[in-house]
Order: sequence, then C-alpha cells, then structure tokens
Amino acid sequence: MTAAANFLTDHPELYEARFPDPERVAARWAEHCLRRYGAPGRRVLDLGCGTGRDAAWLHGTAGRRVTGADLSPQMLSYARTHHVGPSYVRADLRDFDLGTGAFDAVVCLDSAFLYCHANEELDGMLASCRAALAPGGLLVAEMRNGAFFLGRTELLDAPSRGEFAWRGVTYAHETTLSVDRTAQLLRRRRVWTADDGSAPLEQRSAWRLLFPLELRYVLGVHGFRVLALHDGPGPRVGAGAGPRVGGGADGDRLHVVAVRV
Repeated sequence: MTAAANFLTDHPELYEARFPDPERVAARWAEHCLRRYGAPGRRVLDLGCGTGRDAAWLHGTAGRRVTGADLSPQMLSYARTHHVGPSYVRADLRDFDLGTGAFDAVVCLDSAFLYCHANEELDGMLASCRAALAPGGLLVAEMRNGAFFLGRTELLDAPSRGEFAWRGVTYAHETTLSVDRTAQLLRRRRVWTADDGSAPLEQRSAWRLLFPLELRYVLGVHGFRVLALHDGPGPRVGAGAGPRVGGGADGDRLHVVAVRV
C-alpha cells in the first residue's frame, strides 16, 4: 500500500469531483455572515482557499476584493487557472504576514482553522489574522465541533465508505475516525482504491478539536470579540439565504463570527 500525504489536495480536480458545490453554498454562507455582521469593507482574505472556487465566487459574484491563501502549490496552481479573479498567494495559515490591516475580513472554511494542532500554532494563526485585519474586521470560520465528541461516538464506531466516478475511473474510500484525547485531535485514516489497477493509497490526517468555551477564550486573548458561535446553520448543515442563527453547540460543525477589537 502506498502512502499519500493528501490524495485530494494533491489532485484538486479530484477534490472538486469528490466535493461538488455547484451552488457555492459555503461561499454564500460566508457572504451572508459578512453582510449580517457588517464587514467594514470589501477586502477579504480566504485563508486555506483550496481550489479557489469560494474565493472566486466572493470576488466575482459578491463583489469582494479577494486574496486566496493556501499552502498547497497544486491547489494554488489549479485556482489560478480554473477560478480566476482573486489574487492567490502561498502562505502557511499558522504564521503569515500579508500586510498590516490589509483586509476587512478573514474567511476560513472547511475546518482549515483546525490544522493548528498545537497551542503555539493556534496562537500564531490568530495573531496573524488580527494583524491582517483592519479595526472592526471580521473573522468568519466553520469547523468541526469538539463538543460533539463528548460522549458521542456515531462518527467513530465504524468505518464509513463512499465512491465517486471521474473521467471513467471509480474511486472508492474507506475512512476511519478516532479521537486522540491527549493531543485533542480528531485523527483520520483513509484508504483510497481505484478500478484502474493502481495500488491502494493510505492517507492520514488530523484536526484539532476545539470546544466552544475554549474557542471563545483564545479568540478573546488575541483581541477578538465573538459575535456568533453556534452549530448551525452553516455550509454543511442547512445554510440558506439569510438563515436564522442557532445558539446550540450539539452538532458536529461549529460556526464562529468574531470582530477584531
């Protein structure tokens, strides 16, 4: 079995085939938050922009001036070709400098926030975000919810399986999740197979599990005031045009909007 650092990140066209979002639900949710909570201007940093499809929608359809930042050269190359409009730069979200006060909002979707595994990495990300934001700028993020895993095991009890077809090849995956309580990480082992005769690929990933009060605290330490913190609605849990904001934290996703003070 071959090991792969990140099969989908290394192949952005497969990522979009595996996670289609023709309605741009994630980007529309982010734009709703920017309008609802009053981003002071049009300059947006899409942190962990991936293939660039959300950045391009915010830039072109919503009329924002967007910079997409990602660490993956493959994702950035794909974004520049397939989702034109925004500026794209290579940056590590755990420690970056894209200009002091250069943005009116930072958007961080699909649990990219949780690639900060250590406290020092989380401090580095939030300090970088605060420096990048103008006073009154917004941080809008969605991620897995650490509180969901307090006594809940339905995502951990058995592997999940799925498949999709792309360019005549069917790709299948088996995914196992586990919680590393000492490191406070959600660990994922995923094995990919394809019907084109290629060898199976094994991928291992991990995300920091943050709890609602912990998230409020660390945002406050870094000069942010939380405006909204809830489990839904959001990109993966029933986002719509102008949804009513919930106040719970029971779901497996967590959504946060905070203002730089």
